[in-house]
Amino acid sequence: MNILVAILIFTVIIVIHELGHFLLAKKNGVTVTEFSVGMGPRLITFVKGNKGIVCKAFLTQNNFDALEGCENHTKYSWKLLPIGGSCMMLGEDEVIEDENAFNKKGVWARISVIFAGPFFNFLLAFALSIIIVSIAGHDAPTIMSIEAGSPMEQAGLIVGDEITKINDSNISIAREIGVYFQFHPLTKETVEIEYARDGEKQTVVLTPVKNEEGAYRLGFSFNGPREKVGPLGVLKYSFVEVKYWIKLTVESLGQLVAGKVSKDEIAGPVGIVDMVGGAIKESKSYGVTAIILTIINTCILLSANLGVMNLLPLPALDGGRLVFLFIEVVRGKPVNQEKEGMVHLIGLVALMVLMAFVMYNDISRLF
Repeated sequence: MNILVAILIFTVIIVIHELGHFLLAKKNGVTVTEFSVGMGPRLITFVKGNKGIVCKAFLTQNNFDALEGCENHTKYSWKLLPIGGSCMMLGEDEVIEDENAFNKKGVWARISVIFAGPFFNFLLAFALSIIIVSIAGHDAPTIMSIEAGSPMEQAGLIVGDEITKINDSNISIAREIGVYFQFHPLTKETVEIEYARDGEKQTVVLTPVKNEEGAYRLGFSFNGPREKVGPLGVLKYSFVEVKYWIKLTVESLGQLVAGKVSKDEIAGPVGIVDMVGGAIKESKSYGVTAIILTIINTCILLSANLGVMNLLPLPALDGGRLVFLFIEVVRGKPVNQEKEGMVHLIGLVALMVLMAFVMYNDISRLF
Protein backbone atom coordinates (compact mmCIF):
# COMPACT_ATOMS: atom_id res chain seq x y z
CA MET A 1 0.00 0.00 0.00
CA ASN A 2 2.78 2.42 0.93
CA ILE A 3 4.52 1.73 -2.38
CA LEU A 4 1.31 2.46 -4.32
CA VAL A 5 0.79 5.75 -2.46
CA ALA A 6 4.42 6.75 -3.06
CA ILE A 7 4.14 5.89 -6.78
CA LEU A 8 0.96 7.96 -7.02
CA ILE A 9 2.68 10.91 -5.34
CA PHE A 10 5.75 10.64 -7.61
CA THR A 11 3.56 10.39 -10.72
CA VAL A 12 1.39 13.39 -9.85
CA ILE A 13 4.41 15.57 -9.10
CA ILE A 14 6.31 14.59 -12.25
CA VAL A 15 3.26 14.83 -14.54
CA ILE A 16 2.53 18.34 -13.23
CA HIS A 17 6.19 19.20 -13.90
CA GLU A 18 5.92 17.91 -17.48
CA LEU A 19 2.56 19.67 -17.88
CA GLY A 20 4.34 22.97 -17.25
CA HIS A 21 6.75 22.24 -20.12
CA PHE A 22 3.82 21.09 -22.29
CA LEU A 23 1.59 24.14 -21.80
CA LEU A 24 4.38 26.67 -22.36
CA ALA A 25 5.61 24.72 -25.40
CA LYS A 26 2.11 24.88 -26.90
CA LYS A 27 1.83 28.57 -25.95
CA ASN A 28 5.07 29.33 -27.83
CA GLY A 29 4.17 27.27 -30.90
CA VAL A 30 6.62 24.43 -30.21
CA THR A 31 5.59 21.05 -31.63
CA VAL A 32 5.12 18.56 -28.80
CA THR A 33 5.58 15.11 -30.32
CA GLU A 34 4.28 13.23 -27.27
CA PHE A 35 2.91 13.89 -23.81
CA SER A 36 2.73 10.77 -21.68
CA VAL A 37 1.80 9.58 -18.22
CA GLY A 38 4.00 6.72 -17.05
CA MET A 39 7.01 5.11 -18.72
CA GLY A 40 7.75 2.11 -20.94
CA PRO A 41 5.51 0.64 -23.66
CA ARG A 42 2.31 2.51 -24.55
CA LEU A 43 -0.97 1.06 -23.30
CA ILE A 44 -3.32 3.66 -24.77
CA THR A 45 -2.47 6.44 -27.22
CA PHE A 46 -4.66 8.90 -29.04
CA VAL A 47 -4.07 11.81 -31.39
CA LYS A 48 -6.48 14.66 -32.03
CA GLY A 49 -5.84 15.34 -35.70
CA ASN A 50 -7.14 17.66 -38.40
CA LYS A 51 -10.87 18.53 -38.59
CA GLY A 52 -11.68 16.73 -35.35
CA ILE A 53 -10.24 13.38 -36.47
CA VAL A 54 -9.22 11.27 -33.48
CA CYS A 55 -6.76 8.41 -33.98
CA LYS A 56 -6.52 5.81 -31.22
CA ALA A 57 -4.28 2.86 -30.51
CA PHE A 58 -4.31 0.20 -27.80
CA LEU A 59 -1.27 -1.88 -26.79
CA THR A 60 0.65 -0.87 -29.89
CA GLN A 61 3.46 1.45 -31.00
CA ASN A 62 1.36 2.60 -33.98
CA ASN A 63 2.96 5.16 -36.32
CA PHE A 64 0.35 7.92 -36.24
CA ASP A 65 2.27 10.04 -38.74
CA ALA A 66 1.31 7.46 -41.38
CA LEU A 67 -2.42 7.97 -40.69
CA GLU A 68 -4.17 10.62 -42.77
CA GLY A 69 -5.28 13.62 -40.71
CA CYS A 70 -3.19 12.63 -37.67
CA GLU A 71 0.30 13.29 -38.96
CA ASN A 72 2.51 15.79 -37.09
CA HIS A 73 0.14 16.06 -34.11
CA THR A 74 0.81 15.45 -30.42
CA LYS A 75 0.45 11.88 -29.19
CA TYR A 76 -1.16 11.56 -25.74
CA SER A 77 -0.13 8.28 -24.12
CA TRP A 78 -0.76 6.22 -21.01
CA LYS A 79 2.22 3.91 -20.53
CA LEU A 80 2.75 0.62 -18.76
CA LEU A 81 4.91 1.65 -15.79
CA PRO A 82 2.96 4.08 -13.54
CA ILE A 83 6.02 6.15 -12.68
CA GLY A 84 6.41 9.74 -13.84
CA GLY A 85 5.73 11.05 -17.33
CA SER A 86 7.32 12.96 -20.17
CA CYS A 87 6.90 15.84 -22.61
CA MET A 88 8.85 15.27 -25.82
CA MET A 89 9.36 18.30 -28.07
CA LEU A 90 10.53 18.52 -31.67
CA GLY A 91 14.12 19.83 -31.79
CA GLU A 92 14.61 19.63 -28.02
CA ASP A 93 17.92 17.75 -28.18
CA GLU A 94 18.82 18.04 -31.86
CA VAL A 95 18.84 20.63 -34.63
CA ILE A 96 15.60 20.37 -36.64
CA GLU A 97 14.92 22.63 -39.62
CA ASP A 98 11.28 23.25 -38.77
CA GLU A 99 9.80 26.58 -37.73
CA ASN A 100 7.90 24.86 -34.91
CA ALA A 101 10.96 23.05 -33.54
CA PHE A 102 12.11 23.97 -30.03
CA ASN A 103 15.59 24.88 -31.32
CA LYS A 104 14.07 27.39 -33.79
CA LYS A 105 12.22 29.43 -31.18
CA GLY A 106 13.53 32.62 -29.60
CA VAL A 107 15.76 32.28 -26.56
CA TRP A 108 13.20 33.75 -24.14
CA ALA A 109 10.51 31.41 -25.45
CA ARG A 110 12.84 28.47 -24.78
CA ILE A 111 13.68 29.81 -21.32
CA SER A 112 9.96 30.03 -20.47
CA VAL A 113 9.36 26.44 -21.64
CA ILE A 114 12.25 25.04 -19.57
CA PHE A 115 11.48 27.13 -16.47
CA ALA A 116 7.77 26.19 -16.57
CA GLY A 117 8.45 22.65 -15.28
CA PRO A 118 9.94 23.65 -11.90
CA PHE A 119 7.54 26.60 -11.66
CA PHE A 120 4.55 24.27 -11.98
CA ASN A 121 5.98 22.21 -9.12
CA PHE A 122 5.92 25.34 -6.98
CA LEU A 123 2.34 26.06 -8.15
CA LEU A 124 1.31 22.52 -7.18
CA ALA A 125 2.91 22.94 -3.77
CA PHE A 126 1.02 26.26 -3.33
CA ALA A 127 -2.33 24.77 -4.40
CA LEU A 128 -1.92 21.83 -2.01
CA SER A 129 -0.83 24.20 0.77
CA ILE A 130 -4.14 26.03 0.39
CA ILE A 131 -5.92 22.75 1.17
CA ILE A 132 -3.73 22.10 4.23
CA VAL A 133 -4.02 25.62 5.66
CA SER A 134 -7.78 25.84 4.92
CA ILE A 135 -8.48 22.61 6.82
CA ALA A 136 -5.81 22.52 9.52
CA GLY A 137 -4.68 26.14 9.83
CA HIS A 138 -1.06 27.18 10.34
CA ASP A 139 1.41 26.56 13.15
CA ALA A 140 1.80 29.97 14.76
CA PRO A 141 5.25 30.72 16.27
CA THR A 142 3.74 31.17 19.73
CA ILE A 143 5.74 30.60 22.91
CA MET A 144 4.00 27.73 24.76
CA SER A 145 6.20 27.46 27.86
CA ILE A 146 9.22 29.14 29.44
CA GLU A 147 11.65 27.54 31.88
CA ALA A 148 12.09 29.24 35.24
CA GLY A 149 15.32 31.23 35.42
CA SER A 150 16.01 30.81 31.68
CA PRO A 151 17.31 33.61 29.44
CA MET A 152 13.78 33.89 27.99
CA GLU A 153 12.21 34.51 31.41
CA GLN A 154 14.94 36.90 32.49
CA ALA A 155 14.38 38.94 29.30
CA GLY A 156 10.69 39.34 30.17
CA LEU A 157 9.09 37.14 27.54
CA ILE A 158 5.89 35.33 28.52
CA VAL A 159 3.74 32.45 27.27
CA GLY A 160 1.62 33.68 24.35
CA ASP A 161 4.23 35.98 22.81
CA GLU A 162 4.80 35.34 19.10
CA ILE A 163 8.36 35.22 17.80
CA THR A 164 8.62 37.23 14.57
CA LYS A 165 12.38 37.30 13.95
CA ILE A 166 15.54 35.53 15.12
CA ASN A 167 18.66 37.56 14.33
CA ASP A 168 18.14 38.44 10.63
CA SER A 169 15.66 35.65 9.80
CA ASN A 170 11.94 36.46 9.67
CA ILE A 171 9.67 33.94 11.39
CA SER A 172 6.08 33.31 10.25
CA ILE A 173 5.41 29.73 11.40
CA ALA A 174 6.66 27.65 14.34
CA ARG A 175 8.62 25.21 12.17
CA GLU A 176 10.85 28.06 11.01
CA ILE A 177 12.08 28.44 14.60
CA GLY A 178 13.16 24.80 14.73
CA VAL A 179 14.78 24.97 11.29
CA TYR A 180 16.65 28.16 12.20
CA PHE A 181 18.25 26.55 15.25
CA GLN A 182 18.89 23.35 13.28
CA PHE A 183 21.06 25.22 10.79
CA HIS A 184 22.33 27.80 13.32
CA PRO A 185 22.93 25.85 16.56
CA LEU A 186 23.05 27.89 19.74
CA THR A 187 26.48 28.80 21.08
CA LYS A 188 27.69 31.24 23.69
CA GLU A 189 27.04 34.02 21.16
CA THR A 190 24.06 36.32 21.83
CA VAL A 191 20.78 35.88 19.95
CA GLU A 192 18.48 38.75 18.99
CA ILE A 193 14.79 37.86 19.29
CA GLU A 194 11.97 40.03 17.96
CA TYR A 195 8.53 39.15 19.33
CA ALA A 196 4.97 40.48 19.19
CA ARG A 197 2.70 41.00 22.19
CA ASP A 198 -0.77 42.52 21.82
CA GLY A 199 0.14 43.70 18.32
CA GLU A 200 3.27 45.52 19.47
CA LYS A 201 6.74 44.29 18.47
CA GLN A 202 9.69 44.34 20.84
CA THR A 203 13.30 43.16 20.57
CA VAL A 204 15.53 41.54 23.18
CA VAL A 205 19.10 40.22 23.09
CA LEU A 206 19.61 36.89 24.87
CA THR A 207 22.72 35.02 25.95
CA PRO A 208 22.20 31.22 25.75
CA VAL A 209 23.13 29.16 28.81
CA LYS A 210 24.37 25.56 29.06
CA ASN A 211 22.16 22.87 30.51
CA GLU A 212 23.34 19.78 32.42
CA GLU A 213 24.13 17.97 29.15
CA GLY A 214 26.36 20.82 28.00
CA ALA A 215 23.97 22.07 25.28
CA TYR A 216 23.20 25.76 24.95
CA ARG A 217 19.54 26.70 25.55
CA LEU A 218 17.25 29.73 25.64
CA GLY A 219 14.66 27.88 27.72
CA PHE A 220 11.35 27.87 25.83
CA SER A 221 9.04 25.65 23.74
CA PHE A 222 6.93 26.69 20.77
CA ASN A 223 5.07 23.64 19.39
CA GLY A 224 1.47 24.65 19.98
CA PRO A 225 -1.85 23.85 18.24
CA ARG A 226 -2.44 25.06 14.69
CA GLU A 227 -4.53 28.22 14.24
CA LYS A 228 -7.29 28.74 11.67
CA VAL A 229 -7.22 31.90 9.51
CA GLY A 230 -9.52 33.67 7.03
CA PRO A 231 -9.29 33.52 3.20
CA LEU A 232 -6.47 36.10 2.96
CA GLY A 233 -4.64 34.38 5.77
CA VAL A 234 -4.97 31.06 3.93
CA LEU A 235 -3.27 32.56 0.86
CA LYS A 236 -0.59 34.21 2.98
CA TYR A 237 0.31 31.09 4.96
CA SER A 238 0.10 28.86 1.88
CA PHE A 239 2.80 31.04 0.36
CA VAL A 240 4.75 30.84 3.63
CA GLU A 241 4.39 27.03 3.54
CA VAL A 242 5.94 26.81 0.06
CA LYS A 243 8.66 29.30 1.00
CA TYR A 244 9.45 27.19 4.09
CA TRP A 245 10.00 24.00 2.06
CA ILE A 246 12.01 25.79 -0.63
CA LYS A 247 14.24 27.42 1.98
CA LEU A 248 14.64 24.13 3.86
CA THR A 249 15.68 22.37 0.62
CA VAL A 250 18.18 25.10 -0.31
CA GLU A 251 19.73 25.20 3.17
CA SER A 252 19.91 21.38 3.27
CA LEU A 253 21.75 21.41 -0.06
CA GLY A 254 24.14 23.98 1.39
CA GLN A 255 24.81 21.65 4.34
CA LEU A 256 25.35 18.76 1.91
CA VAL A 257 27.88 20.74 -0.15
CA ALA A 258 29.65 21.83 3.04
CA GLY A 259 29.98 18.18 4.10
CA LYS A 260 27.76 18.63 7.17
CA VAL A 261 25.24 16.00 6.05
CA SER A 262 26.12 12.30 6.26
CA LYS A 263 25.14 9.78 3.58
CA ASP A 264 22.64 8.26 6.01
CA GLU A 265 20.66 11.51 5.95
CA ILE A 266 20.21 11.42 2.15
CA ALA A 267 17.04 9.71 0.91
CA GLY A 268 16.18 8.50 -2.58
CA PRO A 269 13.01 6.83 -3.94
CA VAL A 270 13.27 3.83 -1.59
CA GLY A 271 13.89 6.08 1.40
CA ILE A 272 10.93 8.28 0.43
CA VAL A 273 8.65 5.22 0.23
CA ASP A 274 9.75 4.34 3.75
CA MET A 275 9.17 7.93 4.88
CA VAL A 276 5.66 7.96 3.34
CA GLY A 277 4.87 4.66 5.07
CA GLY A 278 6.06 5.97 8.42
CA ALA A 279 4.07 9.20 8.09
CA ILE A 280 0.87 7.32 7.17
CA LYS A 281 1.35 4.87 10.06
CA GLU A 282 1.73 7.74 12.55
CA SER A 283 -1.41 9.50 11.28
CA LYS A 284 -3.68 6.40 11.22
CA SER A 285 -4.78 6.82 14.83
CA TYR A 286 -6.13 10.30 14.00
CA GLY A 287 -8.50 9.13 11.25
CA VAL A 288 -8.87 9.28 7.47
CA THR A 289 -8.65 13.09 7.28
CA ALA A 290 -5.28 13.03 9.02
CA ILE A 291 -4.00 10.39 6.59
CA ILE A 292 -5.13 12.44 3.58
CA LEU A 293 -3.55 15.61 4.99
CA THR A 294 -0.32 13.68 5.64
CA ILE A 295 -0.22 12.50 2.01
CA ILE A 296 -0.93 16.04 0.78
CA ASN A 297 1.81 17.44 3.03
CA THR A 298 4.25 14.88 1.61
CA CYS A 299 3.28 16.01 -1.90
CA ILE A 300 4.03 19.62 -0.94
CA LEU A 301 7.43 18.67 0.45
CA LEU A 302 8.42 16.59 -2.60
CA SER A 303 6.98 18.99 -5.18
CA ALA A 304 8.85 21.98 -3.74
CA ASN A 305 11.95 19.79 -3.43
CA LEU A 306 11.72 18.67 -7.08
CA GLY A 307 11.26 22.28 -8.20
CA VAL A 308 14.41 23.38 -6.39
CA MET A 309 16.47 20.36 -7.47
CA ASN A 310 15.52 20.83 -11.12
CA LEU A 311 16.68 24.45 -11.01
CA LEU A 312 20.19 23.50 -9.87
CA PRO A 313 22.67 24.62 -12.56
CA LEU A 314 23.75 21.05 -13.29
CA PRO A 315 23.91 19.33 -16.70
CA ALA A 316 20.84 17.24 -17.67
CA LEU A 317 18.61 19.20 -15.26
CA ASP A 318 16.36 22.11 -16.23
CA GLY A 319 18.72 24.42 -14.36
CA GLY A 320 21.63 23.23 -16.50
CA ARG A 321 19.66 23.92 -19.68
CA LEU A 322 18.77 27.37 -18.37
CA VAL A 323 22.47 28.10 -17.82
CA PHE A 324 23.18 27.48 -21.52
CA LEU A 325 20.16 29.60 -22.51
CA PHE A 326 21.29 32.53 -20.35
CA ILE A 327 24.78 32.20 -21.83
CA GLU A 328 23.06 32.55 -25.21
CA VAL A 329 21.31 35.71 -23.99
CA VAL A 330 24.68 37.23 -22.97
CA ARG A 331 26.59 36.08 -26.08
CA GLY A 332 23.80 36.88 -28.50
CA LYS A 333 24.15 33.45 -30.13
CA PRO A 334 23.56 29.86 -28.98
CA VAL A 335 26.24 27.51 -27.68
CA ASN A 336 27.14 24.78 -30.15
CA GLN A 337 24.33 22.26 -29.70
CA GLU A 338 26.58 19.22 -30.09
CA LYS A 339 28.84 20.46 -27.28
CA GLU A 340 25.84 21.28 -25.10
CA GLY A 341 24.37 17.85 -25.80
CA MET A 342 27.64 16.19 -24.78
CA VAL A 343 27.67 18.13 -21.49
CA HIS A 344 24.08 17.07 -20.74
CA LEU A 345 24.89 13.45 -21.64
CA ILE A 346 27.82 13.39 -19.22
CA GLY A 347 25.60 15.02 -16.60
CA LEU A 348 22.89 12.41 -17.17
CA VAL A 349 25.37 9.56 -16.70
CA ALA A 350 26.65 11.17 -13.50
CA LEU A 351 23.07 11.62 -12.31
CA MET A 352 22.30 7.94 -12.93
CA VAL A 353 25.41 6.93 -10.97
CA LEU A 354 24.35 9.19 -8.10
CA MET A 355 20.83 7.74 -8.14
CA ALA A 356 22.25 4.20 -8.05
CA PHE A 357 24.36 5.15 -5.01
CA VAL A 358 21.39 6.78 -3.25
CA MET A 359 19.16 3.74 -3.88
CA TYR A 360 21.88 1.39 -2.61
CA ASN A 361 22.22 3.63 0.46
CA ASP A 362 18.44 3.54 1.00
CA ILE A 363 18.25 -0.24 0.78
CA SER A 364 21.30 -0.86 3.00
CA ARG A 365 19.87 1.51 5.63
CA LEU A 366 16.54 -0.35 5.62
CA PHE A 367 18.21 -3.72 6.21
